[in-house]
Amino acid sequence: MTTSVLEPAVAVAPARRRRRRPSRGAVASTVLLWVYAVAALAPLIIMALGSLRTEQDLATKPLGFPTHPAFENYAKAWSEGGFSSYFVNSILVTVGAVVLGTGVAVLAAYPLARYRFRGQGLLTAYFLAGLMLPIRLGIVPVFYLLNSIGLIDSRIGLICVYAASGVPFAIFVLTAFFRGLPNELEEAARIDGAGELRIFAQIMVPMVRPALTTVALFQFIPLWNDFFFPLVLMEDDKYTLPVGLTRFVAEFEAAHAQLYAGLVITTIPLVLLFLLATKQIVAGLTAGMTK
Repeated sequence: MTTSVLEPAVAVAPARRRRRRPSRGAVASTVLLWVYAVAALAPLIIMALGSLRTEQDLATKPLGFPTHPAFENYAKAWSEGGFSSYFVNSILVTVGAVVLGTGVAVLAAYPLARYRFRGQGLLTAYFLAGLMLPIRLGIVPVFYLLNSIGLIDSRIGLICVYAASGVPFAIFVLTAFFRGLPNELEEAARIDGAGELRIFAQIMVPMVRPALTTVALFQFIPLWNDFFFPLVLMEDDKYTLPVGLTRFVAEFEAAHAQLYAGLVITTIPLVLLFLLATKQIVAGLTAGMTK
């Protein structure tokens, strides 16, 4: 008889996954990003802290934390410094220009991307030519044009100028997004009996919502911070925040705490906009990179 020897089963322990150590390049890039973040946030932090300090504290110690927060600085800047009217003017002009410019760009980009017609290439080149010529070079004819139709010192005139300046970039971005949408969506909608207007408003526009958010944001920021056109086309009572800040510095040169408060008032809408629209911005910038 032969005897079989059973060898004991040896349990093989699963190999532990070794954590990959970050490379020197990754460590260096991380350090540089943190340094950049600190350098970018430091002025904002100093500005916010300075807006809550008194003039005596700022005179004795320019950098420091507020021991007793002086919220009255905001009230004085809002009322005495005229930031209430500057803020309202900036909101009306910027929001109106972004809505008008984005609306015109959507209506122009959709047929340029989804239809074929005679002169399409020439019309596209005409719109994109606006990206090559800075609008500030045409300030003299723009001034005479607005003056001839009575829109100097008018918010409507400034809104039209701002909206026109943002249309070329918006058309450039939205055309690329509309071209990337599948044709099967339109064909299915037509089979179901949808008209062209319904296809555009209820199917195509919602699908390019990230692009619309990106375009609106990239228009809002430069318009909110623009100094040139309000200074040339508007007068005192209709100045926006950038021009109002320079006027405040000229009139209240020693009111540093109120100036910090005015800067915070100017910056808050941009910060809120970034916080609320971050996901849409990232989706709009990264759309089409992955399948």
